[in-house]
Amino acid sequence: MALFAITILSVLLCASQQALGVNYTFMREAMYAPPVAYYDYIIIGGGTAGCPLAATLSRRYRVLLLERGGSPYDDDRVLNMAHFSDVLSDTSASSPSQRFVSEDGVINARPRVLGGGSCINAGFFTRAGAGYARAVGWDAREVVSAYRWVEDVVAFQPELGPWQAAVRRGLLETGVVPDNGFTYDHIPGTKVGGSIFDPDGRRHTAADLLRYSRPEGIDVLLRARVARILFSYKGRKPVARGVAFRDSRGRVHVAYLNRGDANEVILSAGALGSPQLLMLSGVGPADHLRSFGIDVVVDNPGVGQGMSDNPMNAIYVPSPSPVEVSLIQVVGITRFGSYIEGASGSDWSTRTAAASAQSFGMFSPQTGQLATVPPKQRTPEAISRAVEAMSRVPDAALRGGFILEKVMGPQSTGSLALRNLDPDDNPIVRFNYFAHPDDLRRCVAGIQAIERVIRSRAFSRFAYPNFAFPAMLNVTAEFPVNLVMRVRGGSEPAALEQFCRDTVMTIWHYHGGSQVGRVVDREYRVLGIDALRVIDGSTFNASPGTNPQATVMMLGRYMGVKIEKERMMVEGSG
Repeated sequence: MALFAITILSVLLCASQQALGVNYTFMREAMYAPPVAYYDYIIIGGGTAGCPLAATLSRRYRVLLLERGGSPYDDDRVLNMAHFSDVLSDTSASSPSQRFVSEDGVINARPRVLGGGSCINAGFFTRAGAGYARAVGWDAREVVSAYRWVEDVVAFQPELGPWQAAVRRGLLETGVVPDNGFTYDHIPGTKVGGSIFDPDGRRHTAADLLRYSRPEGIDVLLRARVARILFSYKGRKPVARGVAFRDSRGRVHVAYLNRGDANEVILSAGALGSPQLLMLSGVGPADHLRSFGIDVVVDNPGVGQGMSDNPMNAIYVPSPSPVEVSLIQVVGITRFGSYIEGASGSDWSTRTAAASAQSFGMFSPQTGQLATVPPKQRTPEAISRAVEAMSRVPDAALRGGFILEKVMGPQSTGSLALRNLDPDDNPIVRFNYFAHPDDLRRCVAGIQAIERVIRSRAFSRFAYPNFAFPAMLNVTAEFPVNLVMRVRGGSEPAALEQFCRDTVMTIWHYHGGSQVGRVVDREYRVLGIDALRVIDGSTFNASPGTNPQATVMMLGRYMGVKIEKERMMVEGSG
């Protein structure tokens, strides 16, 4: 009876948490916030790191979480896997996804919604490797605890369909071993990773982690656009004291920190938002700030540096057999520095609402995944031409999937700079894809690995017999998604190098701009400033694991626990 009662209680608690996730009592529009308010912690950015961080700190302290976008629970497209591409292709001002184009010419997206990137990504969930955690100085036991805290809410084991299972067997057959089965861990070989989509195709995001919050300890404000961080001085050293933000009607609100040296402003606005807001607040390269008339608080030339994005290249594989619709589920973690993954769909066109419901369009031109020669030709006009061209492609030609490779920890880096003084506009970003020759070498090795998988016996059901790989490259090159010129030189390394450059796309894993050692210390405190930290992917020197979202969520929880414990010890409260 006791076991039965516990089971019933667990079910009821789960159901109540699900309901809470749709209607948090502590969440409201910023327009209803008071003109002035006071908190122990002010967190800028309700994204992948900000939500778990705020939920954790709210257990003992008063926390304000400021999110520039709306609620994911108000947009069915965000929560439904079948509408994954619809969110990315929505370029309206109210879209949860804000498109930006890097100076490299590659179209990308940044989140504008509570839950951040976990609301607009392809859902793959996997931890960082043990070596990554050691290198950045994280406590191994606390890292595992923080991952599990996240996974209890948002992570699920996907069920493989025939196409994904064939990719898995093909990787193993071609030497990407051992077979690691289903695991969240980052282990060389082939594995099935987790997903934030549950078996019903419903997305679970970082916003769901707010269910851990103490309702009396947190305020979440939506459509709160932070203009700048406010500083005072302790002697000659600047101290963060609060933030100024605008609501959806343009009215200015101010939030200040309560008295007490332990209270902090924490930036969790992402790889674009955090360095951008540091600059707008006077922290960054002095000459660049002065060119915009910004008063310099701290001259730090490292702000905006070290920007990096994992370059991704994909091969379209037309299939003689029907394939299931899937996002990333299987990954081959190779020993030569490239990850091999697959995404499939019965109809890649997304040219009608009905087709969109059957396809995720991860590589559809509407999402901006458009490769041209050179990348800077990826204009709105080119996208429109690709959409029109795809609408004329017979359905049979769109039956298949993409096998992709992405470069692990690219050594090519770029920079971020202000475009203007509007915090909601995209800054100027350059990633310098393949500037380092080692990245290009690993891309070529990844493309060659894809060829071996396609030729494998395990994958034969989903590849046309006697279909030469150079011809497949040309099919990919001429697919309306790509619009590139024919590949010359077949699958020789020089030709593959050109293919890598011409067809490079993003996999939305950009990071850097507020890196440890350049902008923040190992505790994520901003160098030269008191009461200000940055806790998000902008601090990473390399993208963790095969996909960063699990680790960014973990980091929010990990640092929340660490800050709480250290403060309790100092204050003698536990």
